[in-house]
Amino acid sequence: MHTPTKILLLALLTGFAGCSTPLTNRLGIQLWSLRHEFEANVPRGLDETKTFGFTLVETAGTYGLTPADFRGQLDARGLRAVAAHFGYDRLQNDLPGVIAEARTLGAEYVVMPWLPQPEFDAATAREVAGVFNRWGAALQAAGLKFAFHPHGYEFHPIPGGHGETPFDLLVELTRPGVVSFEMDVFWVAHAGIDPAALLAKYPDRWTLVHVKDLRRGAAITGTRSAPPEDHVAVGTGQLDWPAILRAAKSAGVKYYFIEDETVAPLQNIPVSLHYLQSLKG
Repeated sequence: MHTPTKILLLALLTGFAGCSTPLTNRLGIQLWSLRHEFEANVPRGLDETKTFGFTLVETAGTYGLTPADFRGQLDARGLRAVAAHFGYDRLQNDLPGVIAEARTLGAEYVVMPWLPQPEFDAATAREVAGVFNRWGAALQAAGLKFAFHPHGYEFHPIPGGHGETPFDLLVELTRPGVVSFEMDVFWVAHAGIDPAALLAKYPDRWTLVHVKDLRRGAAITGTRSAPPEDHVAVGTGQLDWPAILRAAKSAGVKYYFIEDETVAPLQNIPVSLHYLQSLKG
């Protein structure tokens, strides 16, 4: 049975198509947000996803189900996986398998969310740029699109440079149209970078965005991790969402996914949705 709060959220999401929010028909959820529900019971996790009113999702594994079975569970609830996360090692060692799984899930984008290299410096950027170009070309030939999800540690200035970062070098050395990027707004801000400015700096390279907020007063460190309490519901933190969403729209972002890594996602996802629905633009 739907709770009154979830009924309200269903109405809000249904209303996206008829209002001027910048997220019209493009807002989904990264299923990692409900990972604890999925680890316990996949159908229950997908039921929660549907109850919140989402129809678009980004996957982060299939939690023990085959890709075909997971797709069946999505289809039964009217959910569509427009993007899917795959690890570096999987892409490196089993690209044909990634292609087959992404196709089975119905995904349009294959996203690599994390680099295993302990440091992301200029040498690493040069190394992975070649790898990304190769993966991107292979995925493009298979009718898929490749995107990389930075985690914040890619934005430290290169020693002896002129303020450029390894991420700048990565963008320069990867092929537009073959390699695009998924901005996790939290991790960009956590590195001390203005997300709106970074979106504007590289228009047409950002295709996906993770929508998540950073606690007011949180330490800006640019490391790979942050305390759980630094993750807060969208609209309750320090980020300028109207500016970010305007910049994302101008940059050509295709899809937005709430990724809730707060300590209470079931309570905070509705708060984020309500805030996003309140925005006009």
